[in-house]
Amino acid sequence: MNRLQLFQSKSSVESKLKDLRVGWTVKIYQKIKEGEKTRTQAFEGLIISKKHGNEPGGTITVRKVTGGIGVEKTYPIYLPSIEKVQVLRKAKVRRAKLYYLRDKSSREIRRKIKHEAPAVA
Repeated sequence: MNRLQLFQSKSSVESKLKDLRVGWTVKIYQKIKEGEKTRTQAFEGLIISKKHGNEPGGTITVRKVTGGIGVEKTYPIYLPSIEKVQVLRKAKVRRAKLYYLRDKSSREIRRKIKHEAPAVA
């Protein structure tokens, strides 16, 4: 049995990113180890893609704009260093991948995404 099959056979692995959808604004808290110390770092942004569903190789891409520069992070769904995920806003989008938002300004993005009722964490 190779490593991938061994990983897939472990049914006890649970994901905190499994139930997220494209278009939602989330805050992801990740444990980061620096030397001997461990700290928690938060990354808040819009989910622009979800790839490979809920299988072990699945990922989500989260994008935010900081100081006029777009920053994207890709998180594996079963990443063990993720402490918690907070859904800030749910939105209804009409596409599976929101890559076109990379070229839009903040005002255009707000206009494109229809926000539902605010999510309660």
